[in-house]
Amino acid sequence: MKISTKGRYGLTIMIELAKKYGEGPISLKTIAQTHNLSEHYLEQLISPLRNARLVKSIRGAYGGYILADEPVRITAGDVISVLEGPISPVEVLEDEEPAKRELWIRIRDAVKEVLDSTTLEDLANHTDGNEDSYMFYI
Repeated sequence: MKISTKGRYGLTIMIELAKKYGEGPISLKTIAQTHNLSEHYLEQLISPLRNARLVKSIRGAYGGYILADEPVRITAGDVISVLEGPISPVEVLEDEEPAKRELWIRIRDAVKEVLDSTTLEDLANHTDGNEDSYMFYI
C-alpha cells in the first residue's frame, strides 16, 4: 500500500490545523506557503475533509479552516480513509491460499491500527520539525 500525495498533503493540512487549534482559522494559502505546496491542490483536498466533517470553513477576510473537533479526537486513519479510501495492501481474494490471505489481513490490520491510534495531537506535538520522520514500528 502506498499513500499518495492526496493522503500526505491532506495530513499536512490537518497537522497544521491541529498545531493552531484554538487560535482561529488558518488559510490554505498560509499552509501552502509554509510547506511549499500548491494552494490549488490543497483546495481540492479540503473539500472531502469538510464533507467528512473533519474541518469547518470560516468565511470572511480573516477566514480559513479550523478542525471540527479537538486534535486528540481525530486520527490519521480518519484523514487517510477520507482521502485514500479503505486501507489494504492487496485485494484479498476468497480463493487465495489461506496462509497468504491471513498475511494480507494481518498487514492491513496492523497498518489500520497504527493509523487509528495516532491522533492529530500526537502528530502536531512531534517536535523535531520533520513530519516525515515520525517513526512507526509494525
